[in-house]
Amino acid sequence: MNAIVRMPALCAMIAVVLASCAGYHLGGTKPKALECVRHINVPMFSNATTHPRAEAIATSAVADAITADGTYRLSGPDQADAILEGTVRRIDYSMIRATRLDTLRPEELANTAVIDWTLRDARNPTKVLASGSSSGNSQLFVTANLQTARNNALPEALARAAEAVTSSLSNGF
Repeated sequence: MNAIVRMPALCAMIAVVLASCAGYHLGGTKPKALECVRHINVPMFSNATTHPRAEAIATSAVADAITADGTYRLSGPDQADAILEGTVRRIDYSMIRATRLDTLRPEELANTAVIDWTLRDARNPTKVLASGSSSGNSQLFVTANLQTARNNALPEALARAAEAVTSSLSNGF
């Protein structure tokens, strides 16, 4: 008798759970201009800054973000539907907090990395499918070795910029 009472409650709970997802679906959220793109090639980005290896970090971050997003697959240039070209345009530093006794000496900095990117058709490289500029930032404490602190904070800023690139390609914003 107890099992018979539980059965309608279980069915009602399943119906509520399934109805709460009505109207939602997985996949198919690409912008209209990129519907035909399934495979993207990401060659090495270029670097317009003085920071060494910023292009390698940015390329790796974008490839990781595309893979994690799952909307597109990475492929070689011969199998790609589109080619994502990018340039690390700027890396800016700004002071967040100064030391208590010397307001001109920073204690904490924010860095902002800007990536300019262009998605081109792999079969016709003169055709631009999408383009934009994405930025990401992170924070760092000023230590005795400022260069090491900057080098350690840069991958986080570039990873956030890469997530913005991937969001633009996958969602249109």
